[in-house]
Amino acid sequence: MSVNVVLGEPGIPQNTGNIARTCAATGSSLHLIKPLGFEINDRQVKRAGLDYWNLVNVHIHENLDAFFAFCPLGVFRFVTTKGGQSYDSAPYPDGCYLIFGKETRGLPEELLKKNTADCVRIPMVAASRSLNLSNAAAVLVYEALRQQGFPGLIKTASLPTPPPR
Repeated sequence: MSVNVVLGEPGIPQNTGNIARTCAATGSSLHLIKPLGFEINDRQVKRAGLDYWNLVNVHIHENLDAFFAFCPLGVFRFVTTKGGQSYDSAPYPDGCYLIFGKETRGLPEELLKKNTADCVRIPMVAASRSLNLSNAAAVLVYEALRQQGFPGLIKTASLPTPPPR
């Protein structure tokens, strides 16, 4: 496992399903922190993740404290619109945790204040509030994997050579 995606209190089942699909495609683990705004067997979550759920290593944590107890020595990147550095300037070592907050309010302010140096943001125009959670997760997962050399992923595929014209 090279990347861990952590969703704090996710509330939109389609986002979680899409993120599960990204995790399946990249071999990343998915951590869900309760309370969840849906059931994992919810039809919308399953539909968004299609038939990839069996490829995802999912961990469910009762709350933030239980999550941090699960991985006390982890390297964390807190993804927030309040981050002081661009996501592409932070290092993402093997096994790092990309932590995203609830769609409606983000990560708790006190958590961000305690971890200012590990807060990252995705650059966007000033008038934009934020990216969709599943899009933001994909951006961060692929940056982390790019830095790690895309371990275990197929980087190129051979296309058949076209006939001469």
